[in-house]
Order: sequence, then structure tokens, then C-alpha cells
Amino acid sequence: METEIPLMLLSRAAQFPEERFTFHSSRMRMKKVTKDELAAMDKDSDRCALELSDAQVDVLGYACLVAIMSMGKGYHRESEKRLHQVTVDNGNPAPVISSAGALVEGLHTMGAKKVSILTPYMKPLTQLVVDYIESEGIEVLDAVSLEIPDNLEVGRQNPLAPAEHIKRVNTANADAVVLSACVQMPSFQSVQQVENSLGLPVTTAAISTVYQMLKALGLERKVENAGSLLSGRF
Repeated sequence: METEIPLMLLSRAAQFPEERFTFHSSRMRMKKVTKDELAAMDKDSDRCALELSDAQVDVLGYACLVAIMSMGKGYHRESEKRLHQVTVDNGNPAPVISSAGALVEGLHTMGAKKVSILTPYMKPLTQLVVDYIESEGIEVLDAVSLEIPDNLEVGRQNPLAPAEHIKRVNTANADAVVLSACVQMPSFQSVQQVENSLGLPVTTAAISTVYQMLKALGLERKVENAGSLLSGRF
């Protein structure tokens, strides 16, 4: 998220020259992508929301999809509400967008009832993601796990690699494809290529987060080469 969201928002400069974005991060600690570390990391989210609200930011993005989804079905609503209240209590209220909630909402926005997904996670965590998405009324037809346990290694993946990995995913009968269900795995440079190749709407957790951020900011939800969700159709 720290790379892909600035990439997308700054790429709007030619279309929307009046916009100016700044980016601020507060980090929750996590090294290995395991359920225990994810739960410990999530406990840090209140501290992060407090620190970021000191900067009077206009919107906050919670940058770990699987941390939210591993905490139980529907948890993104509880998390977003609680973290927003932290900013209110600090005197600098700001909406909070979780990548987990954004992905689900993005798929609903596109009218997707059946999806296929690619994740960098170990298979048990991918199953938690599948179960979470399905609990939100979206059927997951196929899910492929790259099984990369090290969080930094996930972030070092080639952003063009998902265009190759998606060939392992069964996308037949899918309404949409989630090219990366993880905001840590670079994927933006593959999205339009895969969408054009498959003839299906393609999104990622990061793209969905940008959509919801732009919506919260009252800005046009459009980014070039970011797939159907940010094409301006929605």
C-alpha cells in the first residue's frame, strides 16, 4: 500500500492538476504472515490511528487485508468504526478505509457474484480470506496461494509476476478476478494487461482501497490503467 497507493494517486496529476496528495504512514509490526502475528499486529492499529490523526489526515487506510479477515467474519466494520472513533477522540476525525472492507465493497460495486483470487499467503490464511469474502455474499470459484510466509519477500515480488501467476487460476465463469488479495504484493502494473487478456474486470486490494479513499474524499474515482473499478464507470 505504501508504494501502490501513491503510485495511483500521483498518476492522476495530468487529469486532475488541482489535486495535491501527501502520504503518511504509521507501522504495525509483523514479520511472518501467520495468524498469531496478524492478531498481535492488529492490536497496534489503535496506536497507528492515533499517531496518524495527529497529522490531521483526510482519510486513513488500514493496509493489511488478511489481518482484518483473520479476526473473524465482518470484522472490518468493527475495526473501521473503532479506529474512526480514535481519530474523533483525538480531535481530528477522519474516515477509516480497511483494505478488507474496500475489496468486498469494490466487488459489490462491480456487481461481482463469483470471483477467482490470487494471494501470496499460505493456504490456511487464503482459506480464511475465501471464507470471509463468501460470508459477504460473493462466491469464490478458485483461489491460488503463492505460499510466501515472509512479509518482506511478499513486498519484493515483481509487479509483473501476477500476470503470469494468474494463468494458474481458474477464471472460467468468474464475474471478476482479484489479482492480488494482499496490499503488500505489488500488482498494479499487471492489472490492465490481465483485464485486457481475460476480458473480465480485474481488481486488487490496493485498487479497491484507492476507490474507497477517493469516494471518501469526494473525488472522481478514476485512475488510468487500473482496471474496471477505477475506469470511471463506477
